[in-house]
Amino acid sequence: MSLINTPVQPFKAQAFHNGKFEEVTEQSIKGKWSVFMFLPAAFTFNCPTEIEDSADNYAEFQKLNTEIYVVSTDTHFAHKVWHETSPAVGKAQFFLVGDPTHALSKAFDVLIPEEGLALRGTFVINPDGVIKTAEVHSNEIARDVSETLRKLKAAQYTAAHPGEVCPAKWKEGAKTLKPSLDLVGKI
Repeated sequence: MSLINTPVQPFKAQAFHNGKFEEVTEQSIKGKWSVFMFLPAAFTFNCPTEIEDSADNYAEFQKLNTEIYVVSTDTHFAHKVWHETSPAVGKAQFFLVGDPTHALSKAFDVLIPEEGLALRGTFVINPDGVIKTAEVHSNEIARDVSETLRKLKAAQYTAAHPGEVCPAKWKEGAKTLKPSLDLVGKI
């Protein structure tokens, strides 16, 4: 079953965020857009590059009223040490969420049970806590956060403009489509 247009399941997790441990729940993410990025594990290879890419683009996410939650199957304690020891991860001002029980990884269908790790999953969630985009891929392929930003902007645009859709390669400011009988077979 697809997670698209379903609410985030109830959860409670601990995160390392700006030098503190904070609880994150499905209720605490409501009211603004969220991006959940699942990683296999702290202290690995591709994961710090994705966190650094996210950190380098964090101001843009903030302008879009969006919070980032990076989730791995490690504890929030491991995230604290990772943040303190990795120059790339140390740039993160967003939530580094621990999922040692695998509850979040299971809920978002990214858990690799035999490894106890998560796949690289990216989810854009609207302010009502409803999942609007989902992308999951193999762990050897790191994300490009500019694509996550593009999808976030498309989700925000279509939320603000019901009845319009964003075509392939849509970028902010580009033309959208209004589906109608007149367009069938003409594109």
